[in-house]
Amino acid sequence: MDETKHPKAPWRNFYGRRRGKGLREAQKDYLDEDLAALSPGPVDWEANPERRPLDLEALFGGREVWLEIGFGGGEHMVHQAAAHPEVGMIGCEPYINGVAMLLGKIRKAEVENIRIHPGDVRDLFDVLPARSVAKAFLLYPDPWPKKKHHRRRFVTPEYLEPLSRVMAQGAELRVATDIPDYVRQTLEQVPRFGFQWQAERAADWRTPWGDWLSTRYEQKALREGRVPHYLTFRRV
Repeated sequence: MDETKHPKAPWRNFYGRRRGKGLREAQKDYLDEDLAALSPGPVDWEANPERRPLDLEALFGGREVWLEIGFGGGEHMVHQAAAHPEVGMIGCEPYINGVAMLLGKIRKAEVENIRIHPGDVRDLFDVLPARSVAKAFLLYPDPWPKKKHHRRRFVTPEYLEPLSRVMAQGAELRVATDIPDYVRQTLEQVPRFGFQWQAERAADWRTPWGDWLSTRYEQKALREGRVPHYLTFRRV
């Protein structure tokens, strides 16, 4: 658990890993050579204690902005960026090994419309302008399976309230998970913050999106016999 260090920041705890096993030399090079250039701007409290909003017009030239919350190894994010060069994508991931993996995929795919915040999404929410995000992805978030840890899940007011603030009218939120109880909590909590579930029949939540790229987390779930669920919400 890491504590927010800046004295002016609200009291927040971060639960989860920042680092895993040692990085390969190539991954260290990606972090040293590429990460700073792909920053969306001053997000962290040390760099932006006044919490000035990011200049998305300067960052993406007026393009529609999409957000991926916890991009894991980055395969879905690179897939979307390559398929939609007319969009600017911001990815948020505190796990530095995943950030290094994404940087390697960006080099290989040569996509230019991705920016990365390697930290807590709550800090990014602070500096995203209101109604600025047209689509957001929450794909296989940490399930925190123990009941006493459910308050750490993303689908709680601490996260959903600021997410709702930055989502544009009519914006789409996609949630994928293989945990039935996470589905339950998502359907209970997300509509309370201005989102409408788009399913028309029960089978809809078993059907992946047309532009979906199955992630390594999903492949692990399928190997272990768990059923993926795909939930689409609209900001109303």
